[in-house]
Amino acid sequence: MHCAIQKAEVLDGAHLMQILWHDGTESFYPAVWLRDNCQCPHCYLDSAKARKFLVESLDVNIGIKDVSFDRKRVLITWPNEHYSEFEADWLKKRCFSQHAREKLQRELFFPECQYWGSELQLPTLNFEDVLRSDEHAYKWLSSLKKVGIVRLTGASSKQGEILKLGKRIGFLYLTFYGHTWQVQDKIDANNVAYTTGKLSFHTDYPALHHPPGVQLLHCIKQTVTGGDSEIVDGFNVCQKLKEKNFRAYQILSSTFVDFTDIGVDYCDFSVQSKHKIIELDDKGQVVRINFNNATRDTIFDVPVEKVQPFYTALKEFVDLMNCKESKFTFKMNPGDVITFDNWRLLHGRNSYEAGTEISRHLEGAYADWDVVMSRLRILKKSIQDRD
Repeated sequence: MHCAIQKAEVLDGAHLMQILWHDGTESFYPAVWLRDNCQCPHCYLDSAKARKFLVESLDVNIGIKDVSFDRKRVLITWPNEHYSEFEADWLKKRCFSQHAREKLQRELFFPECQYWGSELQLPTLNFEDVLRSDEHAYKWLSSLKKVGIVRLTGASSKQGEILKLGKRIGFLYLTFYGHTWQVQDKIDANNVAYTTGKLSFHTDYPALHHPPGVQLLHCIKQTVTGGDSEIVDGFNVCQKLKEKNFRAYQILSSTFVDFTDIGVDYCDFSVQSKHKIIELDDKGQVVRINFNNATRDTIFDVPVEKVQPFYTALKEFVDLMNCKESKFTFKMNPGDVITFDNWRLLHGRNSYEAGTEISRHLEGAYADWDVVMSRLRILKKSIQDRD
């Protein structure tokens, strides 16, 4: 048994438990963490997978009174005679070693990221297969997380198909443009996407403080000439900018930019936000691009001497996006659905000619990454349990 316990003992004046495993490794668990995570019915609500034990009741200096074990579990007695039992597999999974923590984080968050440029081989799956098969749905969402975009083919050429994908993952992300929205030429358009003009590379909705994580676009009708879609891997472009012009990278990852969106659609709205165009986490990794030139506000809340350097940095960033080595161009056909990471990819569209009738019609929707990742984890577990 890989997770069989060979020995369990108390160290550090009863404040630490050490486990020696039969595979030759060892793990250390602080007593305070063990008490906090007691799995007994008084401390843990199994039906909700949630802790009942309160921090108010926790003695942060608690020690272990006694420990016993067999190959499959550890039993701890606390000073007040409370008992805690921990399964070997449960403990092994939560080992505090760097290797074990990194492994668990990979399992939970699927961090693998495949950068690409013009050489992209667009991942493609069948729409109906994704709806019906857990294996295909898992491949869809895992590829979406890894590559940033997946094309689904074989949907019908009528509205409502995206709602089916929303149900497949859980639910869609409601915004001021509705649960779904129609991308087509409109008189007095309340969004530049609802025109026939060229759309430069952008992410959707940085005017929100929490922009939607995933975008879904279903092609219902496509124009004969023009209207080609363009995408670029924003994370890859950020890496290139960092290598080519670190000062520009610093400016775009530290300067807060104002975004705005005002109008009427699902309801009336007046939205304002502030974002760094390149958003980093506490480890310095790019986690989101926030850039839409159409909704970047005329208000710019920076000292006057920082304006020119910002524009210089932004121009370099946009020029790198538009390099032929960076961008991938394709044309959607009726029945195609593209699903992509709106925090990572920037997308655009070539212009097309307006006619007396609507010549190009896409239906769009958003999903939150938390909802998508939830379904991805559930699908993975379901497939693993069957195996």
